[in-house]
Amino acid sequence: MQTVTLQTSLLSSIPDSSRFWPVDSYVAGTSPPSFDKRFVRDYLETLDWKKTPPAPKLPQEVIEKISAKYLEAYERLSGQQLRLQ
Repeated sequence: MQTVTLQTSLLSSIPDSSRFWPVDSYVAGTSPPSFDKRFVRDYLETLDWKKTPPAPKLPQEVIEKISAKYLEAYERLSGQQLRLQ
């Protein structure tokens, strides 16, 4: 059985404010690997754009990596494999 540890908030009223980290790699005072959009934000920070719409298109590699992160988060939280059609 896995345990979910609540850090500060859960499903708050602020859109996309919940953050998920794997407890087995969490070390206090560090930035652990996450299961949120931070990966996409970090990628966008490497680009030269003015942060106004329209945003740059994401390369397939970035789309695949963030998709895998969300799928892993789902599977860790639900204990079930998500079947995509």
